[in-house]
Amino acid sequence: MLDQLWQVIALVVAIAVIGVGLVVGLLRGRRGKAPSIPARTTPTRPGGAGRPGAAGGADDGGGSVATLPGGPVTTTPGAEAPALPDLEPPAYEKPESARGRLARLRARLARSNSAIGKGLLALLSRGGLDEAAWEDVEDTLLTADLGVEATTELVESLKTKVKVEGTTDESVVRGWLREDLLRLVDPTMDRRVASTRVGDRPAVILVVGVNGTGKTTTVGKLARVLVAEDRDVVLGAADTFRAAAADQLATWGDRVGVPTIRSEREGADPAAVAFDAVKAAAEMEADVVLIDTAGRLHNKTNLMDELGKVKRVIEKRSPIDEVLLVLDATTGQNGLEQARVFADVVDVTGIVLTKLDGTAKGGIVVAVQRKLGVPVKLVGLGEGPDDLAPFDPAAFVDALLD
Repeated sequence: MLDQLWQVIALVVAIAVIGVGLVVGLLRGRRGKAPSIPARTTPTRPGGAGRPGAAGGADDGGGSVATLPGGPVTTTPGAEAPALPDLEPPAYEKPESARGRLARLRARLARSNSAIGKGLLALLSRGGLDEAAWEDVEDTLLTADLGVEATTELVESLKTKVKVEGTTDESVVRGWLREDLLRLVDPTMDRRVASTRVGDRPAVILVVGVNGTGKTTTVGKLARVLVAEDRDVVLGAADTFRAAAADQLATWGDRVGVPTIRSEREGADPAAVAFDAVKAAAEMEADVVLIDTAGRLHNKTNLMDELGKVKRVIEKRSPIDEVLLVLDATTGQNGLEQARVFADVVDVTGIVLTKLDGTAKGGIVVAVQRKLGVPVKLVGLGEGPDDLAPFDPAAFVDALLD
């Protein structure tokens, strides 16, 4: 009987020891696990809809997160959502309305394009327009990046008017020049940017361009333009190769209360991040999602193929409503070849000209529109956060002639 009692005691002790060992092992295993992936959540922007809903993991196995003002929110899959701290809401910036920006920045634009304006008017108004003078007019227009075809067309029109009217009065010549330039810029082109919901989905804008054109900054500035128009915006940081590109984009979003969908992993598949951003925007019931892509040289076939893949992957989730090509206006005619290659790969629907202040030459507006058959929709006229303006043909031509 005593032997049996000792056997029972020994068995109980052994079970207890095994149980303690299992508990310790589990605790150590949990310490070694990777932290849980932050779940996407929807912020409430002052003046916005504050729509509920959280997106699931990325289709490539997870890894995209929503960066919100104040940092990401982390949850454990399957667990009850943690209570958010009772903090004062962040003070988001309220961007100024985009309407009238080009007029406000007209003086800056005029300074950058005096080659067309003051120089050309001086030539045309001096009288005695012989062949040598007309060659100077042509050279002035070509220097301003107007392009050979448009320059020839404009000079022939001006020659005819001078011959028929027999005057070189500056005010008359200015009127002719304004009329012909406005025709070349083509005010009939549709310059609206797709930024409203299409049925039950958000509008999708893909932003592309070569390195150094100010693409990520342009996406951030465009987000401000759209927030000023009371759009609910989501940013997608599909530039996964440039160091700190996602941080830069998230900073732009933070300032106006816009969430940024980004990858946790450096060098992640940009197509997967873009897909995730579109999916998250749909679940957040946003108005528009802006997808920033990595800058790439137009003559690098593998990089352009990758951009084509980004477009195809997005289209598995949603149609793309707008492809904006960001061009540096100071690159002149070289930018036209970039534009042609990008248009072949991703069906460009609109141009954003950055750095149109400073040493830029306004004729590039006409040249690039003719090259692609698509309109210039936005222009960057400075380094300020609200120096991106919708392109207004009449205001632009008037600025050239100031």
